[in-house]
Amino acid sequence: MKVIEQEIAALKNTINEMWALVHQQIYNAGEAMLTGDKELAYKVLSRERRVNAFELKIDSDCEDIIALYAPVAIDLRFVLAMYKINTNLERLGDFAESIARFSVNLPEGEPIDPELVKIARVEEMLHELLGMISLAQEAFEKESSEIASRIFLKDNIIDEINHDSTPLIAQYIEAHPGSALAGLYMAGVIRKMERFGDHCTNIAEELIFYLDAKVMKHIGKTEEK
Repeated sequence: MKVIEQEIAALKNTINEMWALVHQQIYNAGEAMLTGDKELAYKVLSRERRVNAFELKIDSDCEDIIALYAPVAIDLRFVLAMYKINTNLERLGDFAESIARFSVNLPEGEPIDPELVKIARVEEMLHELLGMISLAQEAFEKESSEIASRIFLKDNIIDEINHDSTPLIAQYIEAHPGSALAGLYMAGVIRKMERFGDHCTNIAEELIFYLDAKVMKHIGKTEEK
């Protein structure tokens, strides 16, 4: 095996490790928010440093491969795509951290009202988001642009939930004025999760660029929608 092939294989392994960590961070943050589990929320906050450490390592590895081995064709596309995917994964880690902070700030022993969670379709949104990141990792591991393209369809569901949430939360606050702050916090979390979906579609675009040499930015999601 050529040295560059070894370096690319090592980079792929590191990206996979970061992917698994970010997925777990999102899952834990969602569970902490829905159950009021502050211990789990603090675990997410403490592991955020590992996400940041992965980002720095992957950035450095990508730069070293380009500087030392001058990759071309699919190898170059792979390294460029991993550089951008790394940034999006780190942003997803940031969103997990922000949701965990929301959970930490909830009053002790008072998880979010299940009625608010239900009407805002928060659990459904979390399920779809975790599905998006799993699909993206599956597309990466199987090198399948067809799997990556399914992420765009899931993003439509995320956008729909986000769009419908504002009037529903407003109605909830009107009916439960004592829970106005929780409603406003939830609206903020939903906006963050909508951005989470955008970062997943960014990852899908980069995978398609790497695999098919096709640039999807600005046109991919428009065509799907």
